Amino acid sequence: MTLAHRPMRRANEENPITASTAGLPEEKSHHWRTLTALLPHLWPKGDWDIRVRVILALTVLVAAKGVTVYAPFFYKDAVDALTVTDPRLGVVAVPVFMVAAYGVARILMIALAQLRDAFFAKVGQRAVRTVGLQTFRHLHALSLRFHLERRTGGLSRVIERGTKGIDFLLRFSLFSIIPTLIELTLVCAILAYTFDYRYALITGSVVLFYIWFTFAITEWRTRFRREMNEQDTKANTRAVDSLLNFETVKYFGNEEHEATRFDKSLAGYEKAAVKTSTSLAFLNTGQVVIFNLGMIAMMLMAAQGIIEDGLTVGDFVLVNTFLIQLYMPLNLLGTVYREIKQSLIDMENLFDLVQVPSEVKDREDATSLKVDGGSIQFENVKFSYEPDRQILKGISFDVPANKTLAIVGPSGAGKSTISRILFRFYDVQSGQVMIDHQPLNAVTQASLRSAIGIVPQDTVLFNDTILYNIRYGRPDATDAEVREVAERAQISDLIRRLPKGYDTLVGERGLKLSGGEKQRVAIARTLLKNPPILILDEATSALDSHTEEEIRTALSLMSENRTTLIIAHRLSTVVDADEILVLDQGEIVERGTHQSLLEKEGVYAGMWLRQLFSPEEEGVEAELSLEERQKALEMAQLEAKKSRLPPGHP
Repeated sequence: MTLAHRPMRRANEENPITASTAGLPEEKSHHWRTLTALLPHLWPKGDWDIRVRVILALTVLVAAKGVTVYAPFFYKDAVDALTVTDPRLGVVAVPVFMVAAYGVARILMIALAQLRDAFFAKVGQRAVRTVGLQTFRHLHALSLRFHLERRTGGLSRVIERGTKGIDFLLRFSLFSIIPTLIELTLVCAILAYTFDYRYALITGSVVLFYIWFTFAITEWRTRFRREMNEQDTKANTRAVDSLLNFETVKYFGNEEHEATRFDKSLAGYEKAAVKTSTSLAFLNTGQVVIFNLGMIAMMLMAAQGIIEDGLTVGDFVLVNTFLIQLYMPLNLLGTVYREIKQSLIDMENLFDLVQVPSEVKDREDATSLKVDGGSIQFENVKFSYEPDRQILKGISFDVPANKTLAIVGPSGAGKSTISRILFRFYDVQSGQVMIDHQPLNAVTQASLRSAIGIVPQDTVLFNDTILYNIRYGRPDATDAEVREVAERAQISDLIRRLPKGYDTLVGERGLKLSGGEKQRVAIARTLLKNPPILILDEATSALDSHTEEEIRTALSLMSENRTTLIIAHRLSTVVDADEILVLDQGEIVERGTHQSLLEKEGVYAGMWLRQLFSPEEEGVEAELSLEERQKALEMAQLEAKKSRLPPGHP
């Protein structure tokens, strides 16, 4: 099933970053798919630097195995020479030479292994880099729906564990499992040729049983490792979520509550970790018993061969050396297999994450948006986040080029949804959304979003400098251009008062700045982007009345010669709009200019009067008594009626 045809996950389905596949029949095939996905990174197309390194590493690997298999013969000859009683055969010289040759061979084994790792280091790290970048890009390509449902702490831990497993998997699957099997084959052939088929039979049987036991117990232990991962992800998610909401925890004095929740996750991890450690002890003990029973049988056969078949002490040592030498990679094989299984488990969620389909995709024939004025058209648009909850119910409106449209209404009416649809974070279920009469689903997302700028209600900044956050609107902008937009956004005076100026760090999510300061940074970076279409989503919601007036002036200048869409709850920010839409429960209930809507004495007029005389508003009106505000309301309604009477009417 291709990504394009995979069904989207519902919100109540299991998240791919925490889903467990333990016990499922397709688990093994999933592992093979993971390995298959990694193999191209060993031989990347067109990258001959990586390919040459792989060839050199394999060449050195073969040489190392040749030295490894032949080294015990030097040891055998040295032992045999030491047992010779005739001094004329060079009792001293021959053993020294053979011992030296054996030592050199051992040095070569280690040196070639290190050389192999040196050649392969870049291959493994390049794979980690490539997969990490692929995952990062895919996450940014996923829909807003996915990111609203994600758990940041768990997601970051999945990526961390998965990328760490890649280098290990590539390195040891190529340089441990395959070479060990090759060495086993060579050793069995040598034993059968040099001694007797029984030696090869016992060696092969012991090793195969050792491998079977290792694989079987490791498969059993897999569920404990997966449980550890799930508990680790849960603990990390809770820790990150709690720290991100540090102030909320302090406001309600819930430090102990957070510690208790975190400890529950740690307790689950502890329980799974204990099971993992005890099962590992059982595995290691079984491996030692199996191999040493085989070695005892081989040594008894060799000892009997010395007595009955004329084998030398050197032959006895040769058999023992072969077994000990074979045990080292076999012991490593057990560890490697366990780690490979664990790496595959760690990588399962990472690759599941990469397989999550993107809800919003560019069509194959998508073209770049060509902005000619930047007019906006919504034609009978219907949209819902969930099938059982309709958000927009047949919305239609036009925003002519270089004009300003304001959308007002109560919370939950669907105002911000319109801006998300315009950015194409979601595709509509029916109807058509166009810019300059070009359907949004017919143009590329990159060209669409480059033509739209937004000052959001909740501005979130990067944990970097003020300069970086403003320049984010256009990363190639000069320092002079950044300072110019900072002046226009009324934030330059604040920056000059800071000890480090533009190099001041704003903190996690911009928490070192006030709400108004963050909003001005958002305005500055949108000014720097200089888009033909502008969206102001509650752009002055975090500002006091005095600052709001200053920012409104900056926003008015920003809106000149741009198509502007204002989403507002505070109606004082939309009085100059060319048209105002009143949205309620996903439908347009009123539309017109500020004055015409007041004259209708409808929904908008009621909202205006409530906000004008609300005790929460700053100014003289806020100090009026209840009776004075009621009288002022009646007078405003009377004035509105008089404005509609014909001239000369008493």
